[in-house]
Amino acid sequence: MNSPASPPLVVKVGGSLFDRVVPLLDLFREAGRPVLIVPGGREVRRPRPALDVSEDAAHWMAIAGMEQFAWYIASHGIPATSALALPAEATVLLPTALSVKPIPLSHSWDVTSDTIAAWVARELSADLLLLKSVDGIHHHRKLIARVGGDPDLVSDEVDPAFIRFVFDHDLRARVVNGRHDERVRSALRGEPVVGTLVDPRF
Repeated sequence: MNSPASPPLVVKVGGSLFDRVVPLLDLFREAGRPVLIVPGGREVRRPRPALDVSEDAAHWMAIAGMEQFAWYIASHGIPATSALALPAEATVLLPTALSVKPIPLSHSWDVTSDTIAAWVARELSADLLLLKSVDGIHHHRKLIARVGGDPDLVSDEVDPAFIRFVFDHDLRARVVNGRHDERVRSALRGEPVVGTLVDPRF
């Protein structure tokens, strides 16, 4: 178990991990590390030719989806907060609270909960862990262990704005498959793990 001195971590739990919420919360508690959970959601993404919706409307629809997921997470005994602050324990952030302090991100098809979570990590000067249902970021179908030199890398595993945002704000982010308990444990401990590290300092 981590020591009480372990720094807080922002963890985005992807919407595709809806069925994994209970075991993931158990892992967060087991780690003994303060974790601020940013919920993912079923964001509205292009191409959706049958869905006539503006980019601004799509942004707020995505936030609403994240909010619903946040309350689902909270229903399993995790405190919910509307405060953008480092938590003392595993806590889930209510995304609609961010409308009080407008997020300086474009309301576009390129920005989803990935980049919103990165913005939260930047605001709190914390590292970021993205838990998804994929092993990490791929390029030409090959898993990349580290993205350290190409802020314009295009990947289907994260939203189009994410990598550039991480580089522009000198963040450290890791993408890990949330369907593998041992990988999540290792990531929470700061240990080497299968996945992709996005870090402009490398």
